[in-house]
Amino acid sequence: MSSSYLRTEKGCTDEPNIGSQKCFKDGIAYHYGVGALSRHAEASTDAESKNKVVVGRWFTEFWGKNYNPAVVDELAAPDMVLRYSLHRPRRGREDIKMFMRGFRDAFPDLYFWGTAPLLADGDHVIGQWEGGGTHTGWAFSDFLAGSLPTASGRKIHFTGITILRLNSGRIVEEVGLDDGVTALRQLGLLSNAQVEGETVESICAQYC
Repeated sequence: MSSSYLRTEKGCTDEPNIGSQKCFKDGIAYHYGVGALSRHAEASTDAESKNKVVVGRWFTEFWGKNYNPAVVDELAAPDMVLRYSLHRPRRGREDIKMFMRGFRDAFPDLYFWGTAPLLADGDHVIGQWEGGGTHTGWAFSDFLAGSLPTASGRKIHFTGITILRLNSGRIVEEVGLDDGVTALRQLGLLSNAQVEGETVESICAQYC
């Protein structure tokens, strides 16, 4: 249904596909009644609730204490993109599974958990988290800022916010906004001398 079939309000446009969300809702209410607008809102809320369920499972089974590799095939889109400041971007289910397998081989107790209720807006879900682990496993070279030898004993514990985008119940993109500087310091990959006189932005431009 294009906006050309909807009532034109002050500040709204007659051109198809250009009207604001408010104009679109005003048009639905005018042409089809408030009930249609209510049903539209209920449908949106229902979709957002389902997206939060998907992301809740993802956080628990992918990032949680007990990793379930099958959750990647079930909940991730075939071309899903995973982006975090400490690692290079990962694309596709197999690449994402390889990333997590290597991460957990190096940090066997890796565990991240939510610290606030999930928030949903349309196709996006936002989650706040914290967590980490101890490097008691294999040598690890996946950090962009450097590598760790076998069983270094280094511990990481940091926080962040993740934004996920979904399409038809599958996760197509996950972008983490994390405290990578704290993690790099804990790992010994970023010293205080390196950050003296620099800002978080300049550090991340070089290391994150």
